[in-house]
Amino acid sequence: MHPAVAIFRHTFAADILARVETPLREPTFLILTALAGEPLHGYGLIAEVDRLSGGRVSLRPGTLYGALDRLVDAGLVRVDHEEIVEGRLRRYYQLTEPGGEVLATETERMRRNVDAATARLRAIKAAPRLSGGVA
Repeated sequence: MHPAVAIFRHTFAADILARVETPLREPTFLILTALAGEPLHGYGLIAEVDRLSGGRVSLRPGTLYGALDRLVDAGLVRVDHEEIVEGRLRRYYQLTEPGGEVLATETERMRRNVDAATARLRAIKAAPRLSGGVA
C-alpha cells in the first residue's frame, strides 16, 4: 500500500473513532461482533446477537435498525448488498475497517478491565483472612 493511502486510512479511522461514544453499549458491541464474520441481514443479526450473548440480549427489530442506522452514519457498518426474498427487501450489513478498529479498541479496553478485576480477585483469595474484628 502506498504510504499516502496508509496515512489517509489511518486519519479517516481516527476521525471515526473520535466520533464514537465509548465505552460501547453491550448491544452495539454485540452487533459489531456479529458483523465481524460475514455480512448478515436483520433477522440474522438478531439471532447472532442472541447466540453471542447466551440469550441475555434480545434485540427487537426497531432497536436493531435504529442502531444500524447510527452505525452506518458513523461509518462503522455499511450496507453490503440487498436482495428480494418472498417479495420483501433483505438488506445485508457488513463491518467496515473503522468498525473493526472500534471493535478491537473496545475489546482491548474490556480485556484490560477483566485482567485488573481478575488480579484483584486472585489477591483477595490469596490474602490471609483477618478474624475477630479490628486489626
